[in-house]
Amino acid sequence: MAKEIVWSELAINSRKNILKYWVLKNHSAAYSIKLDELFREAVMLISKYPAMGKPTDIHNVRAQKLHDYVIFYGEVDNKIHIFYIWDNSKKASVVSRLRGRR
Repeated sequence: MAKEIVWSELAINSRKNILKYWVLKNHSAAYSIKLDELFREAVMLISKYPAMGKPTDIHNVRAQKLHDYVIFYGEVDNKIHIFYIWDNSKKASVVSRLRGRR
């Protein structure tokens, strides 16, 4: 049975920013709509199988990879809390800039 899903403000904002980025980049909402559907499907799977994500160093927080993104979530009071959606492509560009400064 699927558990109730609770989105944090941080997770809502990160998802919105990712989708908005793709609308602006592609001059179309088509990809963002498909990506949002993938996010929703992944979260539904997480709600059915909470242990599917990889445990992190943070207590009670798991990470589920989805293409270039990572969904950070945890189970609190028998509900799935989505904490954040991380864009891995942004991380790579930040690491590249930091390496250039050495």
